[in-house]
Amino acid sequence: MSVARIPLRVLLVAPERHALRQPHAGGLEAVVWNRARWLRRRGHEVVLCAAAGSDLLGPNPALRLPSPRWTRAADASDSEYPEGHRRAMAAAFARVADHIARDGGFDVVDNHSLHGAPVRWSRTLGIPVVTTLHTPPLPDMVVAASALGGAPHRFLAVSQYTAQAWSAEGVDAIVIPNGVDTDHWTAGSGGADWVWSGRIVPEKAPHLAIRAARAAGARIVVAGRIGDEEYFARDVRPLLGPDARYAGALRQPELNALVGAAAVALVTPVWSEPFGLVLAEALATGTPVAAFDSGGIREVLSGMPGTAVVPAGDVVALARAASALAAAGGGVATRRAVRRAAEARYSLAHRQREVERVLLHAASDVPRHDLAAEAVAQVGA
Repeated sequence: MSVARIPLRVLLVAPERHALRQPHAGGLEAVVWNRARWLRRRGHEVVLCAAAGSDLLGPNPALRLPSPRWTRAADASDSEYPEGHRRAMAAAFARVADHIARDGGFDVVDNHSLHGAPVRWSRTLGIPVVTTLHTPPLPDMVVAASALGGAPHRFLAVSQYTAQAWSAEGVDAIVIPNGVDTDHWTAGSGGADWVWSGRIVPEKAPHLAIRAARAAGARIVVAGRIGDEEYFARDVRPLLGPDARYAGALRQPELNALVGAAAVALVTPVWSEPFGLVLAEALATGTPVAAFDSGGIREVLSGMPGTAVVPAGDVVALARAASALAAAGGGVATRRAVRRAAEARYSLAHRQREVERVLLHAASDVPRHDLAAEAVAQVGA
């Protein structure tokens, strides 16, 4: 029975659409960026495979993934790829696979790519791979998973909702929810304005948050990267004014300050939201959250104080729920209770230790029931 080398040597494969750096392009990029930093702080050697321009990316060109290149900036999309990008990714992953085969020194691949190639490495290269499922099922990854057979592969899902969606496609996963760094997402004092943060794309629907705030007579600040210029110009910009301001894409400290100074945060997905990192981020500042019941939202907020879930797309119900939370959640004691609950459930340290145990188990033949003891004994609590 082999035992994983401590510390581990981990190849961390990031999604390639955006570089891993602040301001984060979205919750997915923030999660993977935090994963790399946390594992390094724990003493593991993390070799990053990511888009050029990413933090923590080493000098090896074989590990730089090509981000989509659009002919026109206005055509840039968070859901589509330009012509030829899939071929470029196939070539890039072939180079990475060759590097893995020649290097021979990785204990495990921590995979966050939205492509099928890294999933197949556990079969074609015989290297343990742990793939985190951050999205609804993707056909390329489902096909790759179906061909694994007995290869050393483990799947993680960011919510039970996401795990169930993938299980329906024949891919079973362990549920480990996302976490936020509560050393950086710090408590705020609240305020009068409402806030919305995230990727500005149709499926996140910030225009509905603006309408809800306006219906309640509240001011709202919208922050985030514009991921769909056409949507922003058509549905968001016309709603901006004295009571609705766009603050741009903010680095984490500025975003923490903005969210922590809000009376309530609105989360308005109109797609099957796998997790919704902005939920945990807002709660970590003590700011109450009113959200649409979409995908895993209800699961993530279940039992959390200072939260309300309303039917997806119901702007009137959202306005009423947010108004009630803002009125009740302004006190210091209430905001402290919201933050304490967020720390207990979604702190980065708690969640990443669970991931670390899975990586240790994947990199060795240690039986699952011995995993926790092995991790504590060899890495430290």
